[in-house]
Amino acid sequence: MRIKIIMACTDCKQRNYSTMKNKKNDPDRIEARKYCKFCHKHTTHKETK
Repeated sequence: MRIKIIMACTDCKQRNYSTMKNKKNDPDRIEARKYCKFCHKHTTHKETK
């Protein structure tokens, strides 16, 4: 039931992180504050398609 997802920065739109999620427990898109190496700061990263 776990699927691979890619996280993208909301500021610069770069795709920085890839991770796994359980679709049954988290049916909505995941949001997390992570470090963006392109912006050089912590920003919100959202799950992309």
